[in-house]
Amino acid sequence: MALFTINNDKLESVPLTSYSQEAILERKHLQLLLKNHIAPLAPDLMVLCEEFSDWEDSSRRIDLLCLSKDANLVVVEIKRSEDGGHMELQAIRYAAMVSSMTLEQAVAAHARDKGGDHELATKEILEFLEVGSLDAIELSDDVRIILAASNFSDELVTSVMWLNKSGLDITCVRLAPYKFDGKILIDATQIVPLPEASHYEIKIRNQTNEIRKVKSARHEIFRKFWAQLIERARAKTSLFANRTTSSDHWLSAGIGRSGYVLNLILTEDQSRVECVIRLKEGKEASLAAFQRLQAQKEPLESHFGAPLEWQELPGRLSCRISKDVGAGWRSPEQDWSGLQDELIESAIKLEATFRGPIEKLP
Repeated sequence: MALFTINNDKLESVPLTSYSQEAILERKHLQLLLKNHIAPLAPDLMVLCEEFSDWEDSSRRIDLLCLSKDANLVVVEIKRSEDGGHMELQAIRYAAMVSSMTLEQAVAAHARDKGGDHELATKEILEFLEVGSLDAIELSDDVRIILAASNFSDELVTSVMWLNKSGLDITCVRLAPYKFDGKILIDATQIVPLPEASHYEIKIRNQTNEIRKVKSARHEIFRKFWAQLIERARAKTSLFANRTTSSDHWLSAGIGRSGYVLNLILTEDQSRVECVIRLKEGKEASLAAFQRLQAQKEPLESHFGAPLEWQELPGRLSCRISKDVGAGWRSPEQDWSGLQDELIESAIKLEATFRGPIEKLP
């Protein structure tokens, strides 16, 4: 970005300078200026303190620790460099360290910045948050991060955009210094996220967080289901004896030969057992093995005791022989034991049906 002045109907550029060239220091000048007037970074902030380091076994200090109107802590990191260095990594560490901070601790931090006046610190925080009592608020553990520098490298910007997409809340504000008529001008511009796209990015981030929560809950269901199944299987078969629980929607076991796997599959509304053939020689070899087994379809299904699904799976490297068993992971937990027993019995029958014929394949 460039700044211009109007001079006799002409635009004249204002020369860009640097903080080092103007002998403007990080802590002594920039930090103090922003502490006294934080609005260039965000309109909804109150500075609690500077150089915050209220933790054990660490000499690290947060440049500015702030509070937002929605009762979130905000870590502000300031660099006068023209690429931002690795300030995003430093700020993430600080955010993690203050994420468990209580409102009482925030008041205490602000009080230290006010010469120990706890009453004044409390009054200022209550006025800023527009509440009558500290009991009415609770700090969120979602800590915001603001990075302020004269410029940012492409690597840093890319990292921040990815971190924001992954659920963090990081803002980059470029504080570009210009010199005009003997005065230093600072152009404060938010570059990540772009102001015009910030509402959209927040919406996308919230959707991503909701999806992540749903996936996390689903993974817990899988872990619990497979843990119970492995325990129930111990008395019936050694197929899953060496397996630990999993957050995946499948649980695998060997069937006597490399390239042949027995799987238990659990989807939302359905479960199945399957023998998957995926040989290292490629699809052609897997298909040839599948067809040799399919040539024995009648005696194999007779041994299993029910018809099986024989799927060549065009376009994929594997082939599959499977049998649907019952309901899926959305079934009530009180019904899990019956479903787990069916899966175990089906796995035992499938392994007994195919182990011998698979061993005899060329």
